Amino acid sequence: MTMPPEVFDAINAQIGMELASARLYLSMAAHFHAEHLPGFAHWMRLQADEENEHAMRLFDHLFERQQRPVLGALEAPPAQFGSVREVVQAVVDHEAKVTASIHTLLELAESHKDHATASMLDWFVTEQVEEEKQAGDVLGRLDLIESTGGSLIMLDKEMGKRGRD
Repeated sequence: MTMPPEVFDAINAQIGMELASARLYLSMAAHFHAEHLPGFAHWMRLQADEENEHAMRLFDHLFERQQRPVLGALEAPPAQFGSVREVVQAVVDHEAKVTASIHTLLELAESHKDHATASMLDWFVTEQVEEEKQAGDVLGRLDLIESTGGSLIMLDKEMGKRGRD
């Protein structure tokens, strides 16, 4: 089955969103490095790598469907960020935005009976649950630290030990 043009366009847009996410998270990593928080910087670099991998999954799906990806321009991400909590809140908000975009793309594929794309997108739905939970957990811990006077350095050290899941 030929891929519907609307689905093709939406996948290309999602590739752009995933690449923009990678750049945003890399910029956040630079922010954390500059703030002497290497653990948080490590976490954001891993997140950037994951977003690039997500873009490539979509990119490869288009080739598997005999479609040629069309990459659009990307805006530069912010270079300056606020507090650690503000940055993590931005990650939580951004992941919710990506999740909404994936759900919209899945609904579009389903409406066009593009079962191959819908099946491929199931992986993204599951992945976004994990992404939102992880960022939300970090935000929850930051809130706990702020309310109990705990050490941000201890949380930063934990973030530095995180491996790829």
